Amino acid sequence: MASQVPTAGGLTIGADLSGFAWDGADLTDAVFRDCVIEDAQISDVCLQGARFERCRLTRCRLASSDLREAAFEDCRFEDAERRQGLNFAFCRLEEARFARCDLTLARFDRCRLFGVEMADCNLRGARFAGADFCRAFGRKVVRVSAAFRGCNLELAELAGAKLAGCALTLCDLRETDLSGADLEGADLSGANLFGAILGGAKLAGADLRGAEVSGLDLAVLATRAGLKITVDQQYRLLTALGVDVSVG
Repeated sequence: MASQVPTAGGLTIGADLSGFAWDGADLTDAVFRDCVIEDAQISDVCLQGARFERCRLTRCRLASSDLREAAFEDCRFEDAERRQGLNFAFCRLEEARFARCDLTLARFDRCRLFGVEMADCNLRGARFAGADFCRAFGRKVVRVSAAFRGCNLELAELAGAKLAGCALTLCDLRETDLSGADLEGADLSGANLFGAILGGAKLAGADLRGAEVSGLDLAVLATRAGLKITVDQQYRLLTALGVDVSVG
């Protein structure tokens, strides 16, 4: 049975939760459907395994909260008039899932994002300052995991991000700041890299097959050995290096 007051494991439908006392609440496995949250400061909340469906969270800040394995589907997080996105700060988002969400201008400041999955999301202008996609499994074993599929990451800030072996398939990365990012072995197939900032980025072993690589300057990359491209792409990449490529 649905309730207007969120509880752990409970279902809340169609409620305006802007005035709810979020701080310190235990809302593990709670389900929120068609709810609205505005101008809320949400701190130290346990939302592990929670599910948000068709919810609107605008002008909100989630700080130091546990969102591990949480799922967001068809949610909106941007205030278009004020050009303000949702701010996640020091949150645990390991293995969280976002599907078809509007995360325009969202901020993921110092968040733990190991295993996060984002599909068909709008992340235009999103910032991932200090975001950590890694997890230690022992003193010498550190793994990296994240998947962005079909997402709009145009103008996003991912400078220095450690995304080796991760998926950014079919993503729009136009003018995305990937300077100094570790993308070795990453799957960038079908991505649009036109105008992407890649100075000092590591792309050794990355899969760029089917990606838009016009203007990509291989000379600015920190690594590129084993880069996977198609025959058609090689001409564009060599031309960008100043090589006069002729056929026949």
